[in-house]
Amino acid sequence: MKAIFLDKDGTLVDDLPYNVEPRRIRLVSGAGAALRLLARLDYRFFVISNQSGIAHGCFGEDAMGPVADRLADLLFRENLALDGFYYCPHHPLGTIGTYAMVCACRKPSPGMLIKAAHEHDINLRDSWMIGDILHDVEAGNRAGCRTLLIDNGNETEWRLGPRRVPTRMAPDLYAAAVLIAAHAEMR
Repeated sequence: MKAIFLDKDGTLVDDLPYNVEPRRIRLVSGAGAALRLLARLDYRFFVISNQSGIAHGCFGEDAMGPVADRLADLLFRENLALDGFYYCPHHPLGTIGTYAMVCACRKPSPGMLIKAAHEHDINLRDSWMIGDILHDVEAGNRAGCRTLLIDNGNETEWRLGPRRVPTRMAPDLYAAAVLIAAHAEMR
């Protein structure tokens, strides 16, 4: 199986910091058309999201179930399926003791992608990680995926390095899907 790993905030849905209110979660413009194009190429969809708001005490881990349900519902309305929802609740500077740590799952570490690949028999070399910051790119590169940076202004650090160079860049999710489809045709 091959996958499209999607960062959540700013990539798949509008970026509203620390938002866990399902009614306020909206797909980014063009997401349905983009993902339908990729679904026709037999990609499966997995959300890979840092959720440091848990570690900082902004909301509880129990908020993630309704968020995942909302994402699945939004994709269902677009005739698509969400195959997995992975999140990291940790942050090394968190205020909630059990979540205040360095871990292997928080992007830019590849832990969530590797876990999803193991649980769903995903071929990482045939998969893509799409995100709006270089931590997403680094996580995908470290996992062995191709990577695509949505250059929508959300990256503010631009700390480059060998693991932080994306395979491709695009201005939005639909343009990203077109680039991935073109890459698939070239193979």
